Amino acid sequence: MELIGQGMEGAVYDLGDGTVRKVWFDRRPEDVRPLKAFLDALPELPFRTPRIREISAGEDGLAVSVEDKLTGVPLSEAGLPEEVALDAFVSVVEALREARPGPAHQAMPVLGQPFWSWGESLAGLVRRRAHASGVYLQRDVAGFPELLRNMLDGLAQIGDGLSVVHGDICPPNVLMDGQRVAAVLDWGFLSTAGDSTFEASLAAGFFDMYSPDARRLDDLLTARFEELGHDRERMRLYRRAYAVITATIYDENAGDGHYTWCINQLTR
Repeated sequence: MELIGQGMEGAVYDLGDGTVRKVWFDRRPEDVRPLKAFLDALPELPFRTPRIREISAGEDGLAVSVEDKLTGVPLSEAGLPEEVALDAFVSVVEALREARPGPAHQAMPVLGQPFWSWGESLAGLVRRRAHASGVYLQRDVAGFPELLRNMLDGLAQIGDGLSVVHGDICPPNVLMDGQRVAAVLDWGFLSTAGDSTFEASLAAGFFDMYSPDARRLDDLLTARFEELGHDRERMRLYRRAYAVITATIYDENAGDGHYTWCINQLTR
């Protein structure tokens, strides 16, 4: 068994027979079953998506899943010209925009919270995570309580979403076959039934988060998504919501680069 990848939620091993084994770090089998149902219910898309064949428990009781192996080169390593890479990236978001969610997508919990209604549920998640990170956000974001109130008011007015949302479209999660998108990986972190403009907003920020070119590419993608019909102010609202939700999700002491990125989204 060869280790071929490791992320926030688990380590992935190639079984050599067209499948991979994922050893989950903190999920039990019952936590992974909603994701299996979510993936099984995805409509036809112009790229492959994971399929979970089996779910079992390891000796520690944590989940071990067997999934189809998805092949391709991560967009972040594909060496494509910028315009080609951006076109491929935008095509993933727009394909998901047309994917209509079903009951399994609506039943998918997000960070342990059921999403019964898109806007209200997202506001509830922001409120919960703002409480968890509040000491740092109030320290580093001037006027944070008012910003949070305005954010919650804006989110609560948004109705149900009409699209399947991946929630983490970034270059490492997009596999390429030449200039064609072959597969999209790593569903589950913020995957749900929701508003595709949320996906567009996050994707624009995720294409390049840390390089000197990050802001230029973010602005370029935001403009492209606006041309495709995504409202700029709603994209701004969603970006701030994501920043609050994930500010300390990787480091509860707010000491990592992701926290700094989130503060930049809230203060720029």
